[in-house]
Amino acid sequence: MRVWIVFLLCLAGQAFTASITEEEPIIDDVGEEAQPEVGVNPVQVETGDFDEAIDVEEEEEEVTAESPCLNHHCKKGKVCEVDEENTPMCVCQDPTTCPGAVGEFEHVCATDNTTYDSSCHFFAQKCSLEGTKKGHKLHLDYIGPCKFIEACMDAELNEFPLRMRDWLKNVLVTLYERDEENNLLTEKQKLRVRKIYENEKRLQAGEHSLDLLAHDFEKNYNMYIFPVHWQFGQLDQHPVDGFLSHTELAPLRAPLIPMEHCTTRFFEQCDADNDKYIALEEWANCFSIKEQDVDQDLVI
Repeated sequence: MRVWIVFLLCLAGQAFTASITEEEPIIDDVGEEAQPEVGVNPVQVETGDFDEAIDVEEEEEEVTAESPCLNHHCKKGKVCEVDEENTPMCVCQDPTTCPGAVGEFEHVCATDNTTYDSSCHFFAQKCSLEGTKKGHKLHLDYIGPCKFIEACMDAELNEFPLRMRDWLKNVLVTLYERDEENNLLTEKQKLRVRKIYENEKRLQAGEHSLDLLAHDFEKNYNMYIFPVHWQFGQLDQHPVDGFLSHTELAPLRAPLIPMEHCTTRFFEQCDADNDKYIALEEWANCFSIKEQDVDQDLVI
């Protein structure tokens, strides 16, 4: 658990600003080690590396004010060029123009079990396959080079939400403690977290046995209701519709897979009706939140 908390503290950062233009299925392959970048909240990395459907502003280049590409933005894997009539258009990026990887932590693994030097190389390749069956099925799976990850057994799958619930609770408490400039949590979120933070019965962050985590969930159930809703709200961004797509789950899945080999199977199981989306009710059920305690108003 200590490793998880350190990981979380490294990931607090800027909010999502991009918009989704396509959805993707939830089920993907699994992988190994990762060193994620900064993201919107401690449980997710920056969406730019994983969101194949978000139009992201590239670093500003020195272009003349007359350039039609100045304010014409393309999604990952594409760059702006002008045609013979000086009209801007997005075309697939040449992978050879991508910056070289500084280290292994910049490598990414795709669902075809291929390691790419960086997310830039991956999205350029995916763009070149647009319109093909292979391109439709190809997605970025996780951070780091592709490696073997053992299968998730049933008993292990049952243990996953025990750690995840405690993790989410500790994330919120840590954010509350560190939110000196009021930019990590909203006032409404702070009011909810304060009740958890000031509760003397709260299980402190640390290395705990699964039996203790299960016992604490049973004894202090109410402390876990808001953290589960909060994480759903952090992921449900593009669009905010009460459902989590593969794209929205990616920032959470990608850094978790190398640390928790049951991550992919867990999210597959959450999609109880197998419609490729996870509704709030399905999400809450995955964490054993009672049906009567599922409340859309807690997704703040």
